[in-house]
Amino acid sequence: MSKRQYQYLLESIVNSVEKQEGQFEETAQLAVSLLTDALPIGGVGVCLFSIDRDETVMVANTGLIDTHSLIRPRPSLCPHYLSLLKSERVIDAIDVKHEQRLTELITAYFDNTPVARTLDVAIRINGHLEGVLYLECIENNEWSDAEVHIVAQVADQLALTLATQRAYATDERLALFFTAVEQSEQINMVVNLTTNVVEYLNGAHHAVSGIPKHKIVGKTLDHLDFFKQSPIQANQALANAKMGSPAKGNAKIVRSDGLSYWLRYSVKPFTTPRGNHYALITAEDCSEERQYQQELERLAWQCGLTSLYNRSYFNRELERIVSGHLMLIDLRGFKRFNDTNGHQKGDRMLIEMARRIKHFASCNDTELVARVGSDEFAVVVESIKNQDELQYAIKRLYHQLNLPVKIGHEHFEAKPALSVVHIDTLEPYFPPMTCADIAIQFAKKKQGDAIQLFNNALLNTFKTDAKIERDLQTALKGREFELYYQPLKDLKQRKYIGAEALIRWHHPKSGVLYPGAFIDIAEQTGMITAIGEWVLEAACKQLNLWQHHNLNLSMHVNVSAKQFFSASLYDQVWQLVTRYRLKPNTLILEITETELMEDVVYATNLCKELAELGVGLAIDDFGTGYSSMRYLKQFPISKLKIDRSFISDLGVSHESREIVSAIIAMASALNISLTAEGVETTEQEQFLSGLNCHQAQGFLYSPALREAEFSAFLEESLLQKLH
Repeated sequence: MSKRQYQYLLESIVNSVEKQEGQFEETAQLAVSLLTDALPIGGVGVCLFSIDRDETVMVANTGLIDTHSLIRPRPSLCPHYLSLLKSERVIDAIDVKHEQRLTELITAYFDNTPVARTLDVAIRINGHLEGVLYLECIENNEWSDAEVHIVAQVADQLALTLATQRAYATDERLALFFTAVEQSEQINMVVNLTTNVVEYLNGAHHAVSGIPKHKIVGKTLDHLDFFKQSPIQANQALANAKMGSPAKGNAKIVRSDGLSYWLRYSVKPFTTPRGNHYALITAEDCSEERQYQQELERLAWQCGLTSLYNRSYFNRELERIVSGHLMLIDLRGFKRFNDTNGHQKGDRMLIEMARRIKHFASCNDTELVARVGSDEFAVVVESIKNQDELQYAIKRLYHQLNLPVKIGHEHFEAKPALSVVHIDTLEPYFPPMTCADIAIQFAKKKQGDAIQLFNNALLNTFKTDAKIERDLQTALKGREFELYYQPLKDLKQRKYIGAEALIRWHHPKSGVLYPGAFIDIAEQTGMITAIGEWVLEAACKQLNLWQHHNLNLSMHVNVSAKQFFSASLYDQVWQLVTRYRLKPNTLILEITETELMEDVVYATNLCKELAELGVGLAIDDFGTGYSSMRYLKQFPISKLKIDRSFISDLGVSHESREIVSAIIAMASALNISLTAEGVETTEQEQFLSGLNCHQAQGFLYSPALREAEFSAFLEESLLQKLH
């Protein structure tokens, strides 16, 4: 091949449209075709290597090798070959099967081809190996210097074409990027962290701030409104960026035309390949989102019914207050008012209470008023200076709340309970709301004005109750409870026909505790259900033992409202009656009439189901609650127990005697068994017997006894009767 032919081949590639436009694949195909025509060789090929993806891609090929069946091996199979190709650039092999530089290619490639010799020339860009241009022949002749020279020049042209293609692609991506950034509604800014100069800014900044781009680009950051109006926040973000840490936040900006907007910004530092330090600042107008968020927060912090703050907001604000007086208001019996009069009237009641409390707050220069529960309100007053002002404020608030509430044409009592906490005097670790809750429980139990100021005595009681609560959990696991039995006497037959099971707690430190010391706490904490289940099973087990010994006794067991209205009571009673084979009507469950009325429909159905199991129901403390004939007819009641308060007053109170007489007459008319509680004197017994009261229990006969003592008591009473 003459020098002129070489020159023509090279110029054909250099001057081609494909090469000038950076079309690498087309240029490679042109080069392969020209070399195949010009040189006496078997085949020519161009491959590109991708080290990251471990791929070898055939770009162009003519001659010996079918590109669809075999190509040069991927990079991971020939690292030594690639290293030599990169460093030596040319590998001119006369005998491929014995060429040390091609050892890695023999098995993977040459053993499957008729190739005898190959001339491989690297395609490199800035010293980086990108691919290979190779010539292959089936004869074992040496490669001439002219052949090596022309192939090397063609490889250089292919490298330039590939570089041009990538440059065009980079330019296209950059143009696309800048176009996209300019079209973005988000502000994009590039800042030189060494000089604090803004080197790039897109058009979104002008749209948001009203400041033209040319007044910012090329200027330092202190020309920005953000740095002028929020210098501390802005400089802190810049300082973080210079230390290599990102920063973000929100800032309120006021434009030169007086309009304001909220800006959410993010600052991310980066370093260029040449080691220059920059920061990309992105920002957007989040004013609408901010307003929406503020509206959501307002709704989140506000009670929808009363427009007062809610508990979440109140608790958050209360944490910041270190002085003043917290007042907590609870509406006693509100649930029953709701159930009786309907939720619409209940809501009207709450709205009126909220209005009165808000008026009180405005008169005392405070806005922190909230509805903190379904029927609870709270207000913090910080303006009260002395005890006289406090007493006046308390009486004034309580008087306002206690006034009748007019709903439609009716007037209703609100029945407020009020607790007051002096925040300044509280012990550490006792939050004001906790103390107010403690005090409100005492206020609700008071006769007369239901007002309670929190003090150390209440706190000590609370601590004692908290200790009892902890000890109760241990007591349930440690079998510290025991049942005592108080005899029930049949006044007509003059014999004992049953017993009431009464729980006692053998406290390891405090000794024997009566229910009054812990039952209320058990109810408040929810442990009353577990305790009630234990009592019921222990009583049934004992009743089974009595019946096994032919003792014809009934067992009375107290049931709490939570236990009665739990979904599991019927199942437990059914299992116990079945397991212990209890005789019908010997197990009597006792519940107060007030508790029974919490859900009349549910209670009626449950009572009927229990009656079908042969389990009786007694209304305890009768006369202190509803005492309604209509309800007595509705429930399948087997017994009434006259409250001990009426029995104790029989000797001194004409009213008590009349009430007891009326109850006995009513029970007789309804054919319901009757037991008088708390009988302590023979005069009381004689009065009850004269009116045909069926049964009695009390200290006149015996206090509650342990099982062994109870059995001995029965034996002794039987002997006395025989004599």
